[in-house]
Amino acid sequence: MSKLTAIRNIGIIAHIDAGKTTLTERILYYTGRTHKMGEVHDGEAVMDWMPEEQERGITITAAVTTCQWRGAVINLIDTPGHVDFTIEVERSLRVLDGAIGVFDAVAGVEPQSETVWHQADKYRVPKLAFINKMDRLGADFSKAVASLKEKLGVRPFVITIPWGEGDRFEGVIDLLEMKAWRWQEGTLGLVYDKLAIPEELRPLALRSREALLETLAEVDDEILEAYLGEEAIRPERLKVALQRATLGLQGTPVYAGAALRNKGIQPLLNGIVNFLPNPTQVPAIRGTNPQTKREESRPSVVEGPLAALVFKIMVDQGQRLTYVRLYSGRLRSGQEVYNPVKGVSEKVGRILRMHANKREPLEEAQAGSLVALLGLKAATTGDTLCAPAAPIILEPISSYVPVISLAIEPESRDDQERLGSALARVAEEDPSLKVHTDEDTGQTLLSGMGELHLEVVLHRLKRDFHTHLRAGRPQVVYRETIAGAATATGVFERELAGKGHFAQVKVSVAARPRGSGHLFMNGLPEGHPGLNLVPIIQQAIEEALEGGPVFGHPAVDVMVVLEGLDGREGQTTEMAVRIAALAAVKEAMGQAQPMLLEPIMRVEIITPEEFTGEVLGDLHARQGKVEQLLTKGPVRLISGTAPLAAMFGYATALRSLTQGRGTFTLQFERFGVRGEGGQAMGRGAS
Repeated sequence: MSKLTAIRNIGIIAHIDAGKTTLTERILYYTGRTHKMGEVHDGEAVMDWMPEEQERGITITAAVTTCQWRGAVINLIDTPGHVDFTIEVERSLRVLDGAIGVFDAVAGVEPQSETVWHQADKYRVPKLAFINKMDRLGADFSKAVASLKEKLGVRPFVITIPWGEGDRFEGVIDLLEMKAWRWQEGTLGLVYDKLAIPEELRPLALRSREALLETLAEVDDEILEAYLGEEAIRPERLKVALQRATLGLQGTPVYAGAALRNKGIQPLLNGIVNFLPNPTQVPAIRGTNPQTKREESRPSVVEGPLAALVFKIMVDQGQRLTYVRLYSGRLRSGQEVYNPVKGVSEKVGRILRMHANKREPLEEAQAGSLVALLGLKAATTGDTLCAPAAPIILEPISSYVPVISLAIEPESRDDQERLGSALARVAEEDPSLKVHTDEDTGQTLLSGMGELHLEVVLHRLKRDFHTHLRAGRPQVVYRETIAGAATATGVFERELAGKGHFAQVKVSVAARPRGSGHLFMNGLPEGHPGLNLVPIIQQAIEEALEGGPVFGHPAVDVMVVLEGLDGREGQTTEMAVRIAALAAVKEAMGQAQPMLLEPIMRVEIITPEEFTGEVLGDLHARQGKVEQLLTKGPVRLISGTAPLAAMFGYATALRSLTQGRGTFTLQFERFGVRGEGGQAMGRGAS
């Protein structure tokens, strides 16, 4: 068992293609966890083990592994960079104590870098920054650091600076020890030399160290005093102050390197050990006692009561893996744990330490661990596992509202039989995926965070569950109503089986305010002989309103008044009255300016200020209506409405318009007419 102070739970976060997985592969190689470096572009990266990840060369699911460096046990999660898989980053950051943000030395802070960095800020996670790809043409370290300050509001503590840039990149200068690191060719970055700083770089190194001391002095009184007193500040003293500032979220240590060229990784590993927190250095996790309803905390101690959070469910090799972060206490194989969210107790079958998709069985896990459990059936993402005698419910993991849907249907009867259980399994693994059946169309709708997200899910359903599906756009559900008023009479007169049937029903229809529903009124005078038939007529009218006069979609917001009812003695049957009422309503609706209504959605868009014009123009082109435009710091919040049919593919369009930095939510508001007031539509409208 590792000492709590030796554990580091960290994640690697960044924009897609910034080099997260490549960096992770180097960390695993240099810490001795693996004996061969897998490359993303070859589809051989250890952490990208899913077939979809290897085919696309991107990370889709957050993979967990463990390695050791300088006596520290590093539990590492490599997270996705694509915006469609943001939930993987969210739930990883929820259970991590520290993070490394990876940035491209040419591009600096990219759109998804902002998103994941702010996600880490939300959970108050201390971070390091690694400026990667210093060997690329156009690499500019100082510009990349400036973008950290400008776009993320970071106070940078620059620990290593590059020794050359682009094709002249040779190594890094360590500003704590004032040494130059150069990696020996042909050693895959395993062997390096610590040298005196070359004379031509010495002025830059001295200026950079001075800037580091000045930045640190802004937030640390001890360093400020020593700096003003012109004392020589030893590296160990600097490290202690830097850790204080990093854990206090007052700044971020910054490193330079080139992961693909195997340079700059070991200083970063030192930074993980020196500056990122162990479980005892983060605030105690808080939750609610389900019995007393009072808030309680669980400090990170091995001898405390068990408290763990389920942060991921995964089905692998036909087995259900429950990934948990232990915040306090111990957990043993065969132990019974209580799930206060579901109100059930379950027995832990086996405890596994995961290395991507490879498993290492453990007899026991302790506070600070990230492990996978076998044998739990009830637990889902966000649930708490705890000791039965000390129940607590920890804050669940935030989920995301899906923004795009696909209608799916099985290709064969066998696929139909497999579909239900397959969808349930996939949705259980991924909280950002929703499956529901549209009551109006009968379609099964699969909703997710974007086209790539849904594409990957469909691929998995086919590969893992052998379920073949046809997918298409979901059908828009329309409604009909009227804009005017009309009166009509329906007559039914027929002889059936030797018996006459007759009824004459007169109704008037009129429009009601949008969203107010139908209203039926009986206008027959008291003492009318047909009053006993009014319930039959009302039922027939409700039936008539289920199909409007334009395309037969259900009608809404119509007032119907029964104006008259005539019959003949012995011939006015229930059937005759029903059919006459149906005919009267249909004819009156056709004369009262019938119109088609479509789903109008409430849309809220958050976009950086510089893209506001393009976003507003695109929304106008989609016949959306802007109701409010608010300024919130560097972003704009646009609130309004838009027709659902015009919003298909909007997730992709908004990303294109805002360089991936815009986000939006879409919720049904009402059925209405597209545009300003709309136009009435006659029977022949299309």
